[in-house]
Amino acid sequence: MAEDRDAAVRLRAFDFMREQRQRFAETSIPRPILERGFDFEGVRVPLIGPQGIFKPALLSEIPLTITTAPPVEHRERPYDDGFIDGGFLRYRYRGTDPHHRDNVGLRIAMQRQAPLIYLHGIVPGLYEAAWPVFIVEDHPETLTFIVAIDDQVGVAGEWQSSDPAALTARRQYITAVVRRRLHQRSFRQRVLRAYQLCCAVCRLRHDELLEASHILPDGHPRGEPIVPNGLALCKLHHAAFDSYIIGVTPDLEVKVRVDVLEEIDGPMLLHGLQGFEGRKILVPRPDHLKPNRDLLAERYDLFRRAS
Repeated sequence: MAEDRDAAVRLRAFDFMREQRQRFAETSIPRPILERGFDFEGVRVPLIGPQGIFKPALLSEIPLTITTAPPVEHRERPYDDGFIDGGFLRYRYRGTDPHHRDNVGLRIAMQRQAPLIYLHGIVPGLYEAAWPVFIVEDHPETLTFIVAIDDQVGVAGEWQSSDPAALTARRQYITAVVRRRLHQRSFRQRVLRAYQLCCAVCRLRHDELLEASHILPDGHPRGEPIVPNGLALCKLHHAAFDSYIIGVTPDLEVKVRVDVLEEIDGPMLLHGLQGFEGRKILVPRPDHLKPNRDLLAERYDLFRRAS
């Protein structure tokens, strides 16, 4: 009976998370939504607590969620959770006691292959979620669990009858896809916050029209997803920057490609692109968040060669 209730709570939690993902598709899920949670048979079920491994009171043994805290500038995360070679997530024990009840709960989750929810802090107050996730390995010698992310097939129970090699390969692929999504979301939120939700070129302040652009692209050896390699740009100027219609000098000046600058067309071209020639971009106030001049120089060289 307890196992039936446990399964029912988890399925309701997955439905709730699906609703929140749709609701907050552009902004990630606010922490108060997770703290409030959902109702199950008249009982409130929160999804997050002060500790990373969280079991609501309604469940008897196995946690419902595991959380990686969001990064805070100039502070290390309390636990160095992270993705590892081989495609899975390394998740740290709570503390150093393998027999702490939270660690025991995850060990039971591994033994029973109970599905969990993984909450990844993007910036303080905002989280991305992945589910179902499964504890697949336990390493007391390093105080870590290994976590695999699955898809909705896993919830339906089909994972139990899957070929082990095929199951591992599928979970590695799904985990890799989620990893990319988490990094992209984290980069976007950190860049937009650094620029105070404002386009660096035109000063537009509508969050839904803003994007985080890499100065050096994702696949470049120096194209790290960090704020100094980013610019907050509206959709128009992001597209123009990516296609080398506009460039930014190491001195933070906007340059418009010569043929576009000389083109005669309507007011959108005049005011949306040509009018920003020679203007300075807006940058964050803290020095450690400002665009890296060396990265801008390399990117501007690519712009000049494309012009």
